[in-house]
Amino acid sequence: MWNSDFTRAQLFVGMLLVSVSVASTAESLIGQVVGITDGDTLTLLVERQEHKVRIAGIDAPEKRQAWGEKSKTNLSRLTFNLEAVAECPKVDRWGRRICKVLVGGNDVGLAQVRDGMAWWYRKYAKEQSADDQSGYKNAELMAKMRSLGCGRTQTPCHLGISEGVTNRNRPSADVRLAVEAAI
Repeated sequence: MWNSDFTRAQLFVGMLLVSVSVASTAESLIGQVVGITDGDTLTLLVERQEHKVRIAGIDAPEKRQAWGEKSKTNLSRLTFNLEAVAECPKVDRWGRRICKVLVGGNDVGLAQVRDGMAWWYRKYAKEQSADDQSGYKNAELMAKMRSLGCGRTQTPCHLGISEGVTNRNRPSADVRLAVEAAI
């Protein structure tokens, strides 16, 4: 009798371990930030190997777009040459890891949104925890209310709808209305 109970216990523990390992497919990286591509992408050096990391939950303007250089500079201020922890549940089509990045325990993506240097990427909100969704939503709202960076506009500045962008580069009114409706 004891052997069958012991065998059941072993089986239960084994199944539990397998289910936990399957559920936790996110890769964790701990390293030094050695490069900044733009306001939502950085390079993390882990054990002499560089990893391109796209910050989850945000979208920032590209360097050549309105607020692009300022967004990149802000991300650099928050991360460059510092140790970062990256929780990376997936890889995008360009081979970059999509990660929630923490520096000193602070969420870097949330800081970019709070500072008005990135937008909360609602398209992928379902991949965030409820707490993160709430935090990012509130941070974006506060940046808009304080007219910070990208928050100066009602639509994502990386779409060319912000200051310093010529009409030649502006999307049509239909595109602007569709973006505003999505937000």
